[in-house]
Amino acid sequence: MKNDDNIGAPALPRAEPPAGVFVLDAQHRLLGLSAGLRERLGADGGALAAALQPEAATDRPAPVGLADVLAGTDTPGLALVPIQSPQGAPSGYVGVLGQPASASTRFQELLNHLPAGVVVHGADGVILTANRAAERLLGRTLDKLRGVEASESEWALLQADGKPMPAEMYPVHQVLRTGIAVAGFIAGLRRGAGGVSWMICNAYPVQDDAGALVEVVVCFTDCTNLKDAEQQLRKSEERLRLVLRGSRDAVWDFDLRSGEAYYSDRWWEMLGYQAGEVSADQQTWRRFLHPDDRMALNAFMQELLGGTRDSFSIELRLAHRDGHYVPVLSRGFVLHDSAGRPVRVSGTNTDLTERKESERRIYHLAYFDHLTGLPNRRHLLEQLGKIASRSSRLARIGALLFIDLDNFKQLNDTLGHDAGDLLLQQVAERLRHAVRDSDQLARLGGDEFVVALENLGATDEEAAVEAEKVAHKMLAVLQRPHRLAVRAVTITPSIGISLFGNVATAMDEVLKQADIAMYHAKAAGRNTLRFFDPAMQAAIDARSLMENDLRQGLHAGHFPLHCQPQFSADGKLVGGEMLLRWQHPQRGLVGPAEFIDLAESTGLIVAIGQQALYDACACLARWARLPVLCDISLAVNVSVQQLVQADFVGRVLSVLEQTGAPPSRLSLELTESILAEDDVIDKMLALRQHGVLFSLDDFGTGYSSLSYLKRFPFCALKVDRSFVNDARTGSNAGAIAELIVALGKTLGLKVIAEGVENEQQFGFLREQRCDAFQGFLFAPALPLDEFERRYAVAPA
Repeated sequence: MKNDDNIGAPALPRAEPPAGVFVLDAQHRLLGLSAGLRERLGADGGALAAALQPEAATDRPAPVGLADVLAGTDTPGLALVPIQSPQGAPSGYVGVLGQPASASTRFQELLNHLPAGVVVHGADGVILTANRAAERLLGRTLDKLRGVEASESEWALLQADGKPMPAEMYPVHQVLRTGIAVAGFIAGLRRGAGGVSWMICNAYPVQDDAGALVEVVVCFTDCTNLKDAEQQLRKSEERLRLVLRGSRDAVWDFDLRSGEAYYSDRWWEMLGYQAGEVSADQQTWRRFLHPDDRMALNAFMQELLGGTRDSFSIELRLAHRDGHYVPVLSRGFVLHDSAGRPVRVSGTNTDLTERKESERRIYHLAYFDHLTGLPNRRHLLEQLGKIASRSSRLARIGALLFIDLDNFKQLNDTLGHDAGDLLLQQVAERLRHAVRDSDQLARLGGDEFVVALENLGATDEEAAVEAEKVAHKMLAVLQRPHRLAVRAVTITPSIGISLFGNVATAMDEVLKQADIAMYHAKAAGRNTLRFFDPAMQAAIDARSLMENDLRQGLHAGHFPLHCQPQFSADGKLVGGEMLLRWQHPQRGLVGPAEFIDLAESTGLIVAIGQQALYDACACLARWARLPVLCDISLAVNVSVQQLVQADFVGRVLSVLEQTGAPPSRLSLELTESILAEDDVIDKMLALRQHGVLFSLDDFGTGYSSLSYLKRFPFCALKVDRSFVNDARTGSNAGAIAELIVALGKTLGLKVIAEGVENEQQFGFLREQRCDAFQGFLFAPALPLDEFERRYAVAPA
């Protein structure tokens, strides 16, 4: 059945009975007349219309005021029945005027024309009559309805929750019990197959002239669709409440027509309040808004209301109850009516506190050192670009200070990493107090720190003076004792300084320059500072170029061996020393003094030394087949980096096996500095078991103990050229050379003098009974092929 709140006048039949029928709206205004009533009251029903005043309206079936007026129209009876809307309020009335004798018939006919169901009960609750709509809605004919008491019928009513309705709650029984009309009562009626129809009911008492209740009229219409819609609405509202309760977002809604404002519980909870604790209107959240955010929000709202945007998304800050501001992402949209006017603005606020904290942590991890809390290398490099731009714009000179702690690795290895970390934290804290708030302090890693000083002066001279003051301050504060657990340690820094802002130099280049200057500070004795000089860069560039050439030369085989012969006092060839040379493609033959240090610092010396060892052993194997050279020994220099390799012994033995060289003719020359390394003696003893010889090179120039000569398995001792150069009777150098030769003889070692360049030196050392001599007096270092041509043939 279709529900309709706006029920107009029904179409009345043309063949009307003598009774007059008329239709009224809810305000008792006349909507229509039957033909018979038009004849009696006039074509327009003026007399009846005049009688229908608003003050005559009543919920009773026969308004007294109306009946009194109509009594003068020679109308003996009146029936007035309301037409109920699904909401319970009358939407109109149907009136019947007729003869007393035919009132019942006329009334029944009227009821049958009504769209709503009507059931008339007697004073005992028994049904007297019902209309066709009631038959249809109740699913029973009038014959089966008449004479039945409602609560005892087969169609027992249900409550709103679906449970059977107690008899005393039936609308008819309520009216019979109280005499008061019941309106808008909802009752369910069970259908077949488990279905339920819902009715909205109104019940009215009918009294006689004495005021006694004689009948109860119950009107009802099907509101199942409305009931289902209400139920769906309740479910939707419940789902919305659950969503809002579980949502992390706060909801707000402004009705621009009524001025009403809604803020969800989460909106208040987000700011530390409970719902209802603070009065709420459309200006409420503006009172919570951070002052700096008001202009941006106002601009968005003006664009929304002005029609230039339909939605917005903006980050705002709202004041929390405890005083801090909560960051939120506010999203809003506007709704318009059919005329395009804005009528509603709604949206959500998302709490960004956790996201902001996560972003802060991620940013801190990415841009700050976790140990000291200082900005890291990445942060520094990004800031240096901004610093350079400011310096250029202001035409002011700044400086980068590169700080490296002296001997930190040794302290870290000795005291442990925990102590090292604690020291770095203390260093960072002291540096913080040594610089201005505007200066940029960062930890690059390890024990390296950088300070960027801005606005030091208008000239290089002014900036250098100020930078030096800061550097001296850092030197002073860092070398004060540091308390590490139960002990105090002292550590010093080396500081390199490079200026920027005077020329267009990239800041990463300035950082490299400061690093170079720092290494020069270390080379100058540590615990000092040095400014970068362009000459330093030239040396670095040359060193870098040479390192590249070294690597290429190693792969291309550009390191030919030269051999300098060694002779006995009587001029017999007894050995030779292999000396490394570099055949540079552009520079020609390069001596070891120019590249050995670089090869050692870059680690290339290991590969170069291994190749030299192989070439020397191959030469020995070849000489072993030559009668003149088969008995001479060949010395090969070994660097400390080669010797400390864990597989050094295996490498040497492998080369001997590959080349077939006799181990007893191979002499490995070591310097005194190597002897301080761990397990050197074990490696020497292992090789001695295979016949390999060892000689101590440059004796007297290092800091080794003389006990080394007794402990280590040396076979020969070489007098350094620094003592040979001035070796003569009565000189200090001569005395030292004499002592070295005597010491070697005492220990049973072969003594070799190197760097012998004149007869005087040779004569003095021969008198001291040196075993062998080498130097320009006898022959320079010769390419191997020339050496063999000269000495492989027996003298005539």
